[in-house]
Amino acid sequence: MENRPFGVGGPAVPWIGQGTWQMEEADRGEVVAALRRGFDLGLTHVDTAEMYGRGAVEEVVGEAIAGRRDGVIVVSKVLPQNASYDGTLRACEKSLQRLGTDRLDVYLLHWPGRHPLADTIRAFEDLVAQGKIRAWGVSNFGVEELDEALAIAGEGRIACNQVLYHLEQRAIEHEVVPWCERHGVAVVAYSPFGAGSFPSPRRGGGRVLAEIAAAHDASPYQVALRFLGRRESLLTIPKASSVRHVEDNAAADALELDAAELVRIDAAFPLGRKRRGVPTV
Repeated sequence: MENRPFGVGGPAVPWIGQGTWQMEEADRGEVVAALRRGFDLGLTHVDTAEMYGRGAVEEVVGEAIAGRRDGVIVVSKVLPQNASYDGTLRACEKSLQRLGTDRLDVYLLHWPGRHPLADTIRAFEDLVAQGKIRAWGVSNFGVEELDEALAIAGEGRIACNQVLYHLEQRAIEHEVVPWCERHGVAVVAYSPFGAGSFPSPRRGGGRVLAEIAAAHDASPYQVALRFLGRRESLLTIPKASSVRHVEDNAAADALELDAAELVRIDAAFPLGRKRRGVPTV
């Protein structure tokens, strides 16, 4: 599995990771088996959040990482309403308890909120000093919010910006991705297959994906994932609640798309208009 840097001086992590949003809705045993199979295949970056299932998903992740914590990159997120200085410290402790670990590799602010960002970042830095988190980052931040975070923390402190990114929602390519590349901030793409709306193989861009997939004896999902991860700054965290799906995701690492195929996909899924902020749905 190809590894890429998680921020300036951060750990090298696989470009394909594992997302866990809404996993509380799936069979717990199947989810744990899928996550562990992913770890075996090199998908050792697992992302979760206190919001997911109101903490239930962190407990599932904790079960999956039990006995193999040192070989996994664990990321979780604090809700903005909890992201005061003291609230961030408390939220982190609760996440650690649910995950059954003494540390997070990266801790994120889930999206911008009402608490002063300086207070949240101060809490993050204190958690780093205490050894409870290795690094910190943000999620759903547009360029204006990123500028504010950079002004507070300085260069080299923001590990990543986790944002919505899939073939039919490429708005971050206008400004957010270039900003992150200039400042050494990893871009982590959540919902890389869309939110239940993956392109149909019977029409438009979906047909293009299917044709390219057939030429490589791959799946359209693998083609989409490889296109989205074509830049060194990009990491992806597709969700897979079954062993079959996680194996399909992992196989995208071996797929190579040529320049003509990349051009076809780019044309089939136009970049779209520039917009303020970042999309979240």
